Amino acid sequence: MQFRSITRIVGILLAFFSVSMLAPALVALIYRDGAGVAFLTTFFILLICGVVVWFPNRHSKHELKSRDGFLIVVLFWIVIGSAGAIPFFISDAPSISLTDSFFESFSALTTTGATVIVGLDHLPKAILFYRQFLQWFGGMGIIVLAVAILPVLGIGGMQLYRAEIPGPVKDTKVTPRIAETAKALWYIYLSITILCALSFWLAGMSLFDAICHSFSTIAIGGFSTHDESMGYFNSYLIDMITVIFLLISSCNFTLHYAAFSYEGIHPKYYWKDREFRAFIFIQSLLFSVCFLILYIHQSDKSSFDTFFQALFQTVSISTTAGFTTTGFSDWPLFLPVLLLFSSFIGGCAGSTGGGLKVIRVLLLTLQGIREMKRLVHPRALYPIKLGGTPLSSRVIDAVWGFFSTYTLVFVVCMLALIATGMDELSAFSAVVATLNNLGPGLGEVAVHFADINDGAKWILIVSMLFGRLEIFTLLILFTPTFWKN
Repeated sequence: MQFRSITRIVGILLAFFSVSMLAPALVALIYRDGAGVAFLTTFFILLICGVVVWFPNRHSKHELKSRDGFLIVVLFWIVIGSAGAIPFFISDAPSISLTDSFFESFSALTTTGATVIVGLDHLPKAILFYRQFLQWFGGMGIIVLAVAILPVLGIGGMQLYRAEIPGPVKDTKVTPRIAETAKALWYIYLSITILCALSFWLAGMSLFDAICHSFSTIAIGGFSTHDESMGYFNSYLIDMITVIFLLISSCNFTLHYAAFSYEGIHPKYYWKDREFRAFIFIQSLLFSVCFLILYIHQSDKSSFDTFFQALFQTVSISTTAGFTTTGFSDWPLFLPVLLLFSSFIGGCAGSTGGGLKVIRVLLLTLQGIREMKRLVHPRALYPIKLGGTPLSSRVIDAVWGFFSTYTLVFVVCMLALIATGMDELSAFSAVVATLNNLGPGLGEVAVHFADINDGAKWILIVSMLFGRLEIFTLLILFTPTFWKN
């Protein structure tokens, strides 16, 4: 294990992260809301800490192995999540505890969207911008960004990339070089964000709200600058724009690259992708069920209102964004529970969505179908194919291993929450909301997480990290094999 090289890299990345504090400081200057001091103070604290960590190890530039990459990713998310809590803690508004500051920071960076802050409409603009910016920053992964624009790191970029990018198949690169791959993904990410912000602005949002909500929409984070979330704007056009960009962000970003590469526009690549087709099928099925049940139970609303409510909440919850236009927890209980379970599927691999990912659920389904066929024809061979190519047993084993571990982590976190005194429904939905990086839940956490006890909040912070780092990246650090030479 190259500990000095790892320490050097974490120091550089911490100093790099400090620069992000200048953006909300600039917003504070523009709006003269008095919150700039907290961000400037944090900038100098993080910059000094980064230099202090980097300087003694500046000459340690050894090639990293896979396990070094995993350790860097976990360390960096913990360090940056902790560093991101500083502005929340030292700012006068909101005035929140240390635990709540950590919770809000980790929720933003992991794009969970669960909040402990109420009264968003009265907060300084700089704080609101910072929450949204943290989500956007964490959406595609700070590590990938660092590898893309900091080749001076002198490390084996593929090790970080494989530890950071979500999905079961992590060796696929868009371009031959990992730095070029990261740059390509971020160009796509930035372009879609700009297009989303322009769309929101033209639809009637203020420029500030348009930029902020484009950050959380493309990151599939779910934070808003208003307590009523997207319901504040009361606009079908804004709701439809949100739905469109959530669906775009839930697709594998390598598909976007393939469809809109320099060689021309090829939308056919989307429909050729089996995961994409499965994703569209799931979204269509969920919407149909939600619309039908709401139409039956909400006789006082027009079909038009019911259509948009069902469409928006279906896409928002199932893609793990967590935006709301209505109190979906007040719907017939079947629907919120259905939508919470749909968040286990989440977005496609290589997207900013959370959950198990559509590709894993698809492979689990195909494996289940194969086992039923084997019961009828025990000696027949039924290879599982994806895109016409048979998958190796190693991939299938990895998916089953991930699913079983995901389930185990879920159960442990839920039992831990119940042990802190939380009721069963709230504990269940809180773990669903954090492990799937969703945001809203049911019961005590239907609107916000401010009223739960501090012990539960720390458990949920761990759950967020497990969800964002896809279980194994974090869990592998607790195995004796990882630390053996």
